[in-house]
Amino acid sequence: MTAERAAAQLMSVEDYLEWEETQEQRHEYVGGMVYAMEAMAGGTIDHAAVSANSLIAIGARLRGKACRPFGSDLKVRIEHPTHTRFYYPDLTVICELGEGQARYHDKPAVIVKVASDSTRRTDELEKKDAYLSIPSLSVYIQLEQDAAVAVVWRRGDDGFARETYYGLDAVVGLPEIGAELPLAEAYEGMNFPPPPTAK
Repeated sequence: MTAERAAAQLMSVEDYLEWEETQEQRHEYVGGMVYAMEAMAGGTIDHAAVSANSLIAIGARLRGKACRPFGSDLKVRIEHPTHTRFYYPDLTVICELGEGQARYHDKPAVIVKVASDSTRRTDELEKKDAYLSIPSLSVYIQLEQDAAVAVVWRRGDDGFARETYYGLDAVVGLPEIGAELPLAEAYEGMNFPPPPTAK
């Protein structure tokens, strides 16, 4: 990862969870390495707007249903054969709710990440591969922050298949959780530059 390391020595999972409870800033964890979220996040108004809009759009469609959406304050734990990771997705939908006081979750059904130029390499390689390894995950969505584009990885019988949605008229169907994400709502209030005209 390209983020600055936030701890001088490797931390155990238990030490990380206890230590982070005392921190003002959020940190992600990869096999003992701890990374400050401030150094990793997109941090722009557009990034925050797409994330918040998506939470509102999906949340409204899940009202009264078993699955619940959560914003970027909820950690997701990913167990690899050799190490553990904790990430903070922009949006997580959980259908198997655990204890209300739990500090993380490890059975998400849907994860949404808003891409940013500063973290694109990590988002599209390390994090995507980690998320797709979660047994409970049905759909992973990566939203661009500066264009109405959604890249979706959806689980099927033969593993995950990639789908791409373009433009404000596109709707990402989420039958796995009984919802959908219209890009017009995810990008509400955004002012994108007009496409270049052909010469």
